[in-house]
Amino acid sequence: MAKKRPQTKAKRPQITEGEVPVVGAREPCPCGSGRRYKACHGRAAAHAVTELVHRPFEGLPGECDWVALRELVPAATVELPLKGGLPEGVPSLTLATVLPMAWPALRRDDGSVLLGLQNDTASGDISRDLADTLQRALTAEPGTPIEGRRAPADGPRLQDLLDPEGAFEPVVHSGFEFWVPDSENATPEVAASLERANAAAIPTAKLTGVDAAYWCETPEKNHLRWVMPYPEEQLLDALARLHAAGRSNLGEGTRLVGSFRAHGLTVPVWDLPSGVGADDIEKPAAEFAERLATALASDAPLTADERRARGGLTNRQVTLS
Repeated sequence: MAKKRPQTKAKRPQITEGEVPVVGAREPCPCGSGRRYKACHGRAAAHAVTELVHRPFEGLPGECDWVALRELVPAATVELPLKGGLPEGVPSLTLATVLPMAWPALRRDDGSVLLGLQNDTASGDISRDLADTLQRALTAEPGTPIEGRRAPADGPRLQDLLDPEGAFEPVVHSGFEFWVPDSENATPEVAASLERANAAAIPTAKLTGVDAAYWCETPEKNHLRWVMPYPEEQLLDALARLHAAGRSNLGEGTRLVGSFRAHGLTVPVWDLPSGVGADDIEKPAAEFAERLATALASDAPLTADERRARGGLTNRQVTLS
């Protein structure tokens, strides 16, 4: 019987970790391991893509306003400063809640960049997805909308690109005319998108006396939605203390009705009478902020009434993201 010759394997080219390209999940891994990509280097990439970052805007100036513009505010813009300044040929960089045709970003004819915030993202890290879109927009040809894609798992985040010392000052708009410099000459597609967006926009205003508090008007009643930076458990305890003491409202006819949970932060919500506008609520909100600061500083155990109030607030909490 003939002897079997020993099997020899050809040496595969060595690829460093940083050089392994992304391929289809069922394709052979480019590193040469012989395994499918999803079972080799694709495993870490898939984990990075799907792992949820609970506070994607943490560390950015105006984290609470980032959350509000992502989840609560229909039409708003913010001028964004980059580390090292804007590249040549980009006169401005503007964050917008929504862009026409739901584009993730747009490089205008004049070279300026609009970055959309309220878009579906491909990974569990909104900050990384937005940073990838931003980088592509900064180098796109003028007059080009930017399409969505899956961001590289090792790509930068907004925290790596934006100036940490820059101000974050949202400007709330009544409609979406900021989309185009000359709305009367917009393309039919953009004009139709603008009309639909304006029709759906809820009147909204940002309070000036406290941070990240937004008044909005609905047909039946008005509301105040206030994104707060405090740890959730501590904030709920403080709200429960005030609620049990009858000091959680913002004036006659107003009521603390619950809260949202969004991107790792808590957003208390008040019902307001239809006649109460944003200006009317400025002083009561500032006074409430003082009461809340005192309640947050307390470490005393909750009383029975306060525990019941906390339970009611928790039961009425809705998670947005």
